[in-house]
Amino acid sequence: MSERIAPASPGNTGAMSLVARRLVVVVVVLVVGLGVFMLAAAWLTVDGSGSGSAVQIEIMPGADTAQIATQLRSSGVIGNVVAFRVFARVMGADGQLKSGVYDFKTGMPISAVVGLLRSGPTVEYSAVTIPEGFVIDQIAERLEKQAGIPRAEFEGLAKTGAARFAKDHPYLAGAYKGSLEGYLFPKTYRIRAGSSASEVIEMMLNQFDAEIVQVDVGSASAGGLNLNQLVTLASMIERESRLDSERPLISSVIHNRLRTDSFLKIDATIQYVLGNNRFRLTNQDIKIDSPYNTYTRKGLPPGPISNPGLKSLKAAAEPAKTDLLYYVLTGKDGSHTFTTNLADFLAAKKKSKRVFGE
Repeated sequence: MSERIAPASPGNTGAMSLVARRLVVVVVVLVVGLGVFMLAAAWLTVDGSGSGSAVQIEIMPGADTAQIATQLRSSGVIGNVVAFRVFARVMGADGQLKSGVYDFKTGMPISAVVGLLRSGPTVEYSAVTIPEGFVIDQIAERLEKQAGIPRAEFEGLAKTGAARFAKDHPYLAGAYKGSLEGYLFPKTYRIRAGSSASEVIEMMLNQFDAEIVQVDVGSASAGGLNLNQLVTLASMIERESRLDSERPLISSVIHNRLRTDSFLKIDATIQYVLGNNRFRLTNQDIKIDSPYNTYTRKGLPPGPISNPGLKSLKAAAEPAKTDLLYYVLTGKDGSHTFTTNLADFLAAKKKSKRVFGE
């Protein structure tokens, strides 16, 4: 006996079609509702006053909406990556967000963020790189050329205006002759068009504050160095060293000579006074009358001789533990020969002259 499945009656077909239509309607309603919800989330979850902290973000060329949304979320500008992407898609801004440097605030409404990114950056910035070891004059020259900061204005403040910044940076209160040398931290800065010398200096001092927390200042203090002396020592290391591996060794030599009350005899301190990087100093050079002359005055100079980077600051605070007392440049790769006694040092000097000439 075979079983046969009876065909659906016309009535059954109509009922199933009705169910299917209702199901489609429900799905459509849910999709539309979800879209409305996401738009509302995009608008309302961060639709505040925009009065949060200032955030400067650089959107790189080629970044897509997802990458931009992630960057904005990690910086606190927006609160919801998915909402941002949905809003950008619905508003037809997907693929139209422009690269550049933007000034946002945390907690901005997504609608405002998308609008800004769609229009493009309205403020121009210059990226200026300040290398480790630059002195105030070099920094001022570069800022004028690359960011339009008047050189005379910057030099005037940087060389004598420490008291003006001491309220927010108390360590500047005793700066030698009011100079900011040593505290203008070297890095790449994005400088807004129209910025003043004072604003740029404040930016650099703030960066110093952010970096110095990585340095064991307490250890240096226990060793008898205050912050100004630590930065001064670091500035000498910065000018004397070419290889990162040698910074702690040069620091060790300086610390050891300070401990034995010896003249430091650091060429870079003379070069700072002379305003050049003469490879070999003359007998006349080392007799120059200056508080920075470490050939004729014991101890550290009264202030930094350059603006050191983080590696030199760390080396100044944490020197290698050695008995070294001398060093001389003997390698064309920038390497030095380090010695514990005068006889070996004199032999190394002869080697230096063979390598580099008289």
